[in-house]
Amino acid sequence: ERTEKMAKNQLKGSIMLLLTALIWGCAFVAQSKAMDSVEPFTFQAARSILGALVLIPLIIFNSNTKPESKRKTSAADRKILVTGGIICGVLLCLASNLQQFGIVTTTPGKAGFITAMYILLVPVFGLAFGKKVEPKIWFCILVAAIGLYFLCVADVTIPQNASFFQKLSAALTALKFTSGDIYVILCAVVFAFHILAVDRFSPLTDGVKLSCIQFFTCAVISAVLMFIFEKPSFANIVSAAVPILYAGIGSCGVAYTLQIIGQKYTQPTVASLVMSLESVFAVLAQIVIMHIVPSNREIIGCVLVFAAIIVAQLPSLGKKAASGNM
Repeated sequence: ERTEKMAKNQLKGSIMLLLTALIWGCAFVAQSKAMDSVEPFTFQAARSILGALVLIPLIIFNSNTKPESKRKTSAADRKILVTGGIICGVLLCLASNLQQFGIVTTTPGKAGFITAMYILLVPVFGLAFGKKVEPKIWFCILVAAIGLYFLCVADVTIPQNASFFQKLSAALTALKFTSGDIYVILCAVVFAFHILAVDRFSPLTDGVKLSCIQFFTCAVISAVLMFIFEKPSFANIVSAAVPILYAGIGSCGVAYTLQIIGQKYTQPTVASLVMSLESVFAVLAQIVIMHIVPSNREIIGCVLVFAAIIVAQLPSLGKKAASGNM
């Protein structure tokens, strides 16, 4: 009976995480559609404030139901919470706005796969903190780089009788990064640092409160930049209400809550692999909602990047899952 209950909980957790990946994947389309009415900083400010507000009821619920939440926190604990929230918020703001500027000139599907490459960058940047990188990670980075080439290369005709160097030159010439691609690549780099920051602070404080503070921080910074560089209009914000509400309430609030609950019932390996489907859902949402079908070349790039991400997670997370269940 206990085994059956555990199996049901694991299935429930996996379904919750699958819904999380679906919501996050579709958010790329929402971000793209919002750009028809509002500018990037305006969108991020509105989305982030909604995300923070949606988490407040969850914080109140936790404080009323969890005994540990009722303990008085020390000044040191509050300092860690606020400091961690602000640091994570600054990084989230930078990454999110880079992604938003990128989506203006690139497709949601491509943005989803390029952003997902932060999973490969996290262990590499972890070298600065004395963490080791498995040889497999370097191979996965190489595969992902090849996938990125296919995602960003332009169509080019190479004569069959061309020499190797002529073919190489033509292939490199065909590599054309749009400004959107570059923004999203930089976004993936910053998201890797954001993950390291969350990894540093989340074990030391309440994760939901940390996330709420980071969303508020992102909202404040984005709002300041919005008033400096953009001309926000209430009418335009209203016209973009659906994607803003989806990205703020759905992507930040609902998906984050599903992730927290789902991960309680799911092994780390399974959880990470299921949530990696976010990039796949981004492409599917792009096809279904926006009717933009990726080319064969882009599909090859997506497959290579996705394969690299999956393989990169298996060894280390598998070990973590094994040790965590002992």
